[in-house]
Amino acid sequence: MTERPGERPSLGSHVDVAGEGVHWDLGASQSYGQYLSLDRLLDAQHPQSDRHDEMLFIVIHQASELWMKLCLHELVAAVDHVRHDVLGPAFKMLARVARVQAQLAQSWDVLATMTPYDYSAFRDSLGRSSGFQSYQYRALEFLIGNRNPAMIEVHRRDAEVYARLEALLARPSLYDECVRLLARRGYPLPTGCLERDFRQPYVPHPAVEAAWLDVYRHPEERWDLYELAEKLVDLDHRFQLWRYAHLKTVERIIGYKRGTGGTSGVAYLSKALELRFFPELWTVRTSM
Repeated sequence: MTERPGERPSLGSHVDVAGEGVHWDLGASQSYGQYLSLDRLLDAQHPQSDRHDEMLFIVIHQASELWMKLCLHELVAAVDHVRHDVLGPAFKMLARVARVQAQLAQSWDVLATMTPYDYSAFRDSLGRSSGFQSYQYRALEFLIGNRNPAMIEVHRRDAEVYARLEALLARPSLYDECVRLLARRGYPLPTGCLERDFRQPYVPHPAVEAAWLDVYRHPEERWDLYELAEKLVDLDHRFQLWRYAHLKTVERIIGYKRGTGGTSGVAYLSKALELRFFPELWTVRTSM
């Protein structure tokens, strides 16, 4: 077709698939929906009320759980690579988790389109269910390095989940393995930093900060450790942004009401903002 001067090209109403070789008949092959189990995935949304916005609330939280499943998949493998001093693949996995965290943080922007009235209209349908009970979120914190054994008590009625979290608590976290790596690379770290009760919270130590300080002062000679440190800081930083976005969304929608899980709501989430997974990697910035 020849265009006349000044005319815009016409836009078709459909995409021409002629000659594309589309497999209209799949034969014995599985379909896209079968591969992704979409029948189960898309049938997993069961609003407890007739309120329009409850579907948004359910989908956001279910999608977040899927993203967290991917984070756990990547972090478990990353911990194993650090344990065996194979850092290249670990860097890729940690970078992927950081990108997922950006998606998780942005999901709160979508939820924030729900007004206080919208949420209050179906909030009672939740009963005592709460994101506080997300075992995948708890597993993420345990795996990365924030250990608090008391947190698993809310899962006691689910024996399988409880046992899984207990087992995770008993093993070294990502940060524990990074500290052990520093020791294997020749840094003089006390035994208490390397062999400890991993169920208990990590306690910062001057020797660990001194080791990281040496890494930061000699990046050319310690490049892989330097890159590992920055990947950890990025992970910690993005986790904080995710927590902050959560807090502000909760504040915007329910104000300072108590959470459905029994916590103080915004006040509890504010305390979580003070947590650091890798404390010496933050304090070392002041020491440089």
